[in-house]
Amino acid sequence: MYSNGDVFVGEIIGTAILILFGAGVCAAVTLHHSKAKAAGWVVIAFGWGFGVLAGAYTAGPLSGGHLNPAVTLGIAIDTGDWDQTHLYILGQMIGAILGAVLCWLTYYAQFQANGEEEKAQPTLGIFSTGPEVRNPVANVVTEVIATIGLVLPILAFGMTKGLAPDQSGTGTLVVAFLVVGIGLSLGGPTGYAINPARDLGPRIAHALLPIPNKGGSDWSYSWVPVAGPLIGGALAGLIFNVAF
Repeated sequence: MYSNGDVFVGEIIGTAILILFGAGVCAAVTLHHSKAKAAGWVVIAFGWGFGVLAGAYTAGPLSGGHLNPAVTLGIAIDTGDWDQTHLYILGQMIGAILGAVLCWLTYYAQFQANGEEEKAQPTLGIFSTGPEVRNPVANVVTEVIATIGLVLPILAFGMTKGLAPDQSGTGTLVVAFLVVGIGLSLGGPTGYAINPARDLGPRIAHALLPIPNKGGSDWSYSWVPVAGPLIGGALAGLIFNVAF
């Protein structure tokens, strides 16, 4: 059992690292005057996977490294232990906002240069997800399925010899590759939020940060990458509880 303070601090730090790496690779691929400009989807998928790797390993000793309200919800539904759920989710949200701010600071010169160009690149996609085809029902279904594909294996890893969090660090490595696989296989329709904090925290940062010519924050879509992953995480917890 992790202490309340460790859970809160661990999730802030771990989620901030996750978003720094994830938003960072999106900025690297998207913004002009970046050496990784137009590097492509595979680079983005691996960047997010390595973000999970770094964030979860860092937070692991303090909180177990959930970094995702959908994961926290799935675990709580499976175990019936809700005592620290609010601390996990609050830490994840604060960390996600902090990580987005750190990404902005890292690419500050590129954001400024982008805003000064006649055809400025939209910046919201660096911070948050958006659908290729805007169909709210289909978009939610995509996020539900992709999140089940994340949370259900994570829960099963805890029953697999050598992959449980308290046995070795191998489980965290496998989860990182799982996130890469989800990005490559299921990320095409919506950009695979699969994590409410990962989308909502940076979207809030995008709305507040003084990014020149940043465009809107698309709040009309913002509920989809929150609701979809939460539904998927809850269903994964229920499926695991019944089936395993």
